[in-house]
Amino acid sequence: MTKRAEAKYKIDRRLGQNIWGRPKSPVNRREYGPGQHGQRRKGKMSDFGTQLRAKQKLKGYYGNISEKQFRKYYAEAIRLKGDSGANLVGLLERRLDAVVYRAKFVATPFQARQFVNHGHVKVNGRRVNIASYSVKPGDVIEVKEASRQLALVLEATQLAERDVPDYVDADHSKMTAKLTRVPAPNEVPYPVQMEPNLVVEFYSR
Repeated sequence: MTKRAEAKYKIDRRLGQNIWGRPKSPVNRREYGPGQHGQRRKGKMSDFGTQLRAKQKLKGYYGNISEKQFRKYYAEAIRLKGDSGANLVGLLERRLDAVVYRAKFVATPFQARQFVNHGHVKVNGRRVNIASYSVKPGDVIEVKEASRQLALVLEATQLAERDVPDYVDADHSKMTAKLTRVPAPNEVPYPVQMEPNLVVEFYSR
């Protein structure tokens, strides 16, 4: 099973935003945090609080990956040339589970991680069961033939809630996908505004 420290509905409510854009998110009905103190009036947020929230939002969006792993992405992002915030988003979008989710083979990032972990996905003809595997532009990702008729796969490809972005070339008839290029942050179809520059500021304190 996929490792998840918190229920995804609680992540939405604590952040006060429907970060996956799901129709059933409780934030659509209750725009306050979970628990008995969730409705307390919020004061002005400090710079640290704003940066922390930006980090929690981006980390939560990708299946709430662990803090240790997320910090590794930050370290790699600042090592690469160019804008560190854009590098961070590029590294996250290259995760195998992220590409599987973007290609609409599954409905959620959490399902994508589980789908990969359970061995349903091949990269360039070889089975890969590591969700954090870094996909390179041009790599061919495919759903294993025996897994193509799974209900969750068939339902996900028909979802009208979201489209496959331009930087992923998906063929649902063959159940294959290709990352055509590493996207810029403004190309990534986040349902809410992400602020990777604030995440970089948070870690560089």
